[in-house]
Amino acid sequence: MYIHEQSDWPAFRWDGEALAGVLGEVRHRQGRLIGRMEALGFRLREEATLATLTEDVVKTSEIEGAILDREQVRSSLARRLGIEVGTLTPADRDVEGVVEMMLDAVQFADRPLTRDRLFGWHAAMFPTGRSGLHTIRVGAWRDDASGPMQVVSGPIGRERVHYEAPSADRLEVETSRFLDWFNGRSGVDLVLKAALAHLWFVTIHPFDDGNGRIARALADMPLARSDGCPQRFYSMSAQIRLERDAYYRILERTQKGGLDVTPWVAWFLACLGRAIEASETILAKVLAKARFWEALAGESLNDRQRKVLNRLLDGFEGKLTSSKWASLAKCSQDTANRDINDLVRGGVLVKDPAGGRSTSYSLRGPDEANGEESVR
Repeated sequence: MYIHEQSDWPAFRWDGEALAGVLGEVRHRQGRLIGRMEALGFRLREEATLATLTEDVVKTSEIEGAILDREQVRSSLARRLGIEVGTLTPADRDVEGVVEMMLDAVQFADRPLTRDRLFGWHAAMFPTGRSGLHTIRVGAWRDDASGPMQVVSGPIGRERVHYEAPSADRLEVETSRFLDWFNGRSGVDLVLKAALAHLWFVTIHPFDDGNGRIARALADMPLARSDGCPQRFYSMSAQIRLERDAYYRILERTQKGGLDVTPWVAWFLACLGRAIEASETILAKVLAKARFWEALAGESLNDRQRKVLNRLLDGFEGKLTSSKWASLAKCSQDTANRDINDLVRGGVLVKDPAGGRSTSYSLRGPDEANGEESVR
């Protein structure tokens, strides 16, 4: 029997005493983080928000197996937030859609959640009306025309059913009940409400696809309200991506259990605590980037150099070679070589130890001497 088949569904119960300690610790960490961030200058808070939201958008899609281009996501967010990041990368429609949904959820967390708002999010996420190779109902509840909504794994013919959602004919009632609760004032702590909203929505599973991403966006709404701050400095989705197997296990166990959801809420709170801890990494990168540019304040750099250096600072994957520079900066190989040579002579870049067929370069560490070698 699934949780939504219980006679008292959706009367969730939880052990407040058992959860009090971890909830108090999470709230304490929230307060400390927001306090630290508010002590930073406006520009650094903008950088931290951009880095956090970029991670959030990329990772919430990765959880479902959808890989988005990080630079497209970052550019789309920067444009919508009015943050100056230099040259912007054009974003695909599906990237724009996920960005639009996440920003709407966190920037307008106090606005009522309605069917139209959910339909708008769903339509933005699937602008072509397709999920992969399959046509889906967009901006509307699923109709189960091709069978019940199931979460399955395994090869065709040997599938394992992890979960089966309520039938489509129940969706009007189920979604109305969820929206009334979500928009109401239940007196439940907002962090607990985030955990319950996530579980409730993903259990209803009202769309053909995208339910997990929307459920995580819905959880971000009460979290944003609980922060008391319009900016985002931690990413729950990024932490869930790191713990994806545990996330799916606890969801499956909860959806096959009774209405006491204490284990799910406890896992959610612990995961949120780890997400807040992980924000230290984002803060450290933002501060390191600020110090880097302060040290180069008197240097004359062209737009290409600033763009590629920012890519390195934001977490460039792989090794930086002259050919990758040319691709990133959209310039010729000769121009890329000149740009790199200038930075090597200025001590900004250093040549990596020899190895492989291509010479590669890294940002100079604080204790490294200026380099003098040129690109060959």
